[in-house]
Amino acid sequence: MGKSKLDILNDKDFREMAGRKNSISIILTILELIIYFGFVFLIAFDKPFLATKLSAGGATTIGIPIGVGVILLSWILTGIYIRWANNKYDVMVEKIKEKIGG
Repeated sequence: MGKSKLDILNDKDFREMAGRKNSISIILTILELIIYFGFVFLIAFDKPFLATKLSAGGATTIGIPIGVGVILLSWILTGIYIRWANNKYDVMVEKIKEKIGG
């Protein structure tokens, strides 16, 4: 017979899994917010820097690659979470499921 919800919530492995998930989620969220709001603040407070041309006669400004970088870094952070979830979190979930008979 399986464990009750209270037993599962008090289980050492479950609490460890939840703590690790919270830790990685908080870290990645903070990094994403720093990246995103850093770009927004750059737009708000240093437009001349973002308007700097990359080449003498070109139309591309430095703001374009920085904006693309924000998007790419977001994808990379998402990929880091997916890799962590697939390699660590899913293993912990399976261990707990076996333990509770689920």
